[in-house]
Amino acid sequence: MQNFLREHYRDFGDVAVDRIRYQSNGHWVNGFLVMPKERDGALPCIIYNRGGSFEFGMIDDEGIERKLAVLASWGYAIIASQYSGNGGSEGNDEVGGADVDDVLVLKEYFDQIPEIDSSRIGMWGGSRGGMMTYQCLARVDWIKAAVSIAGVANYDRAIEQRPKMGDVYTRGFGNTLEGRRIRSAVNFADRFCKTTPVLLMHGTGDWRVSSKDSLELAEKLYDAKVPYRLVIFEGADHGLTEYRAEAWGIGREWLDRYVKSSAELPILEPHGK
Repeated sequence: MQNFLREHYRDFGDVAVDRIRYQSNGHWVNGFLVMPKERDGALPCIIYNRGGSFEFGMIDDEGIERKLAVLASWGYAIIASQYSGNGGSEGNDEVGGADVDDVLVLKEYFDQIPEIDSSRIGMWGGSRGGMMTYQCLARVDWIKAAVSIAGVANYDRAIEQRPKMGDVYTRGFGNTLEGRRIRSAVNFADRFCKTTPVLLMHGTGDWRVSSKDSLELAEKLYDAKVPYRLVIFEGADHGLTEYRAEAWGIGREWLDRYVKSSAELPILEPHGK
C-alpha cells in the first residue's frame, strides 16, 4: 500500500499545485505540493507551516495563491501540511503536539518527489506555524534555514494577552501548564539546531501574538549561540501587512542565501577590529 499520494489540483499562472495525502503516526494527512512549471532539475524545498488551529487558518485557494505560489515562484518546491484533523486529514489537531510529526515526516517522502532536492530544505511558518517551526528546529538538524513571522514562543503570555485562546488550547491539548510549557520555544531555545540560521520577523502592532515573544526568543537564541536575525517592524500587524513586500523580500534573501546557495554560517564569536 502506498503511503504517499499526489494528484494535480490546479495551476496558478506559472505555478502548478498538487494535492498530497500521506501517512503520519498511522493515519492519513492532507496537504499541498506547489512548484514552478518550468524548472531545470531538482528544486530546493521549503516546508511551509500554516498558522491557525483546527478550521481557522486551513490552506485554501486564496492561501495557495497569496502565499505558497509566491514562495514557489522564487524557484522552490513548497510542501505544506493541513495538519492532523484538518482539511480532510485523519487524527486530531493537538496544536503543536503529535501533529509536529506531520511536518517532520514529510522529509521521509522526498525520495518519492523527484522534483525536490532533499539536500536543500528550508522552513517557513507564521503564528502557530512559527511555533511548529521552533519545535522542528529543536528536534532535527537537516533544516538549512528557517523563517518565522509572528511566531508564538510563549504560551503563558498568549493566554494573558488573549484569554479566549484558552478555549483553543483546551480543545487541542487540555490547556495544561505542561502543555503550554513544551510548546513555548522560550523554554527550549537552547535545543535549537546550532547550524540552522533562524529569521524572526514580528510587528509591534500585532494584537494576536505579542512581539515580545520574538524579542524574548531572540535573547534566548543569543545566549544559546544559535545564528538568528531579528527584524521588528514598527506598527506592523500580525501578518506584517504594512510591510509585506519588504518582509517577504527579507525572507526570500534569507532562504536564497542559506538554502538555495548553501552559504557559510555566520561567525558568532566576537571578532573584527
